[in-house]
Amino acid sequence: MSVDATPVWFITGCSTGLGRALANAVLDRGWRAVVTARAPRSVADIVARHEDRALGLALDVTDAQQIGEAVAAAQESFGHIDVLVNNAGYGYLAALEEGEDDEIRALFDTNVFGLVDVTRGVLPGMRARRRGHIVNVSSLGGLAAFGATGYYHATKFAVEGLSESLAAEVSPLGINVTIVEPGAFRTNWSGPSMRQSATQIDDYADTAGARRKSTLDTYGHQPGDPERAAAAIVEAVQSENPPLRLLLGKVALDVALARLDTLKTNFTAWRDVTLSADYPEDRTTV
Repeated sequence: MSVDATPVWFITGCSTGLGRALANAVLDRGWRAVVTARAPRSVADIVARHEDRALGLALDVTDAQQIGEAVAAAQESFGHIDVLVNNAGYGYLAALEEGEDDEIRALFDTNVFGLVDVTRGVLPGMRARRRGHIVNVSSLGGLAAFGATGYYHATKFAVEGLSESLAAEVSPLGINVTIVEPGAFRTNWSGPSMRQSATQIDDYADTAGARRKSTLDTYGHQPGDPERAAAAIVEAVQSENPPLRLLLGKVALDVALARLDTLKTNFTAWRDVTLSADYPEDRTTV
């Protein structure tokens, strides 16, 4: 296969963690990659090892102009984009009442609206070619929520819903969508990348406060391997029938399955009340 025939991946948030591992995985397979980060110097080493197939670009996903310029540069250099990976994002620790307005809005701007804007920038090219794959990196926290990370969960629950709708819209156009849901991986998410509220209310010390500490304490010894996660994402994208959802790691699988059981128990226990909400003539037996 000639270089020009190899797939082109456009990956956001490549400076560290999963984005960096994925950029390396793609390039090591001989494919082409647009490797983006807010600070291009953080990915310069990746690009230097693959100068003929890697394009390093500055990209803050909250900057609409940079998004347009990056997509245009990718298309000019490689002709098109086959796979978009919306990976850029970060966490925020705060009980709901402790959340700071500016920080909450910044979190949504990156984790949700940035993902949307990059996707809207790439979709016209994919639609024109009637093929492509969009990988949205959500989290186990897009399926189940815990104390102290409520605002983060809200962003990832949003990504889940947006991605499901997107899949329904673009599947007839030959475009796949995969939602990636990692558990705890050995990245900077619970360390240098984590933001947290300066406000800490004593009444939440045993709930949100305790989880703040336990979350930060995981840094450096999380069970998930970013390189193995990157390989799993590549496998999913390359498969004949890509999954809508891809859980990553044992923790993610265990918690997600337990979440399903909890939901079923809740729904079943309140079945009669649920059915009582319809007009009598419209009720059907479930």
